[in-house]
Amino acid sequence: MLAGAATAVGGIGALLALTESGAPLRAPFTLFFLLVAPAVAIAAALDGLDPLSRALVSLSGAIVVDMLVAQGLLALHLWSVRGGIAAVTAVSALTLLLVLVRRRGGRTARRQGS
Repeated sequence: MLAGAATAVGGIGALLALTESGAPLRAPFTLFFLLVAPAVAIAAALDGLDPLSRALVSLSGAIVVDMLVAQGLLALHLWSVRGGIAAVTAVSALTLLLVLVRRRGGRTARRQGS
């Protein structure tokens, strides 16, 4: 239930930022999205850590991803709010996709080896 609510808040934040809405909750929901989307993708890759370490590392990684996206867009003179949200979304989705592909491939290789 909590994960669904977090997903909804993050999705609404991204949608409000992309549509440039003047809603008062735009800033906090967008910030929530910018922290949670990369953090979830990074946490999915960290299987072996205990929950507290996993949370701290994934949150730190999310901040790093946000800063790298911002620096990259600024260096290329392509900075915009929409571009930043889109880039963070793309990086997070790609990271999560690679984790899922790695897990699926690893399970298949283990089954074939057994």
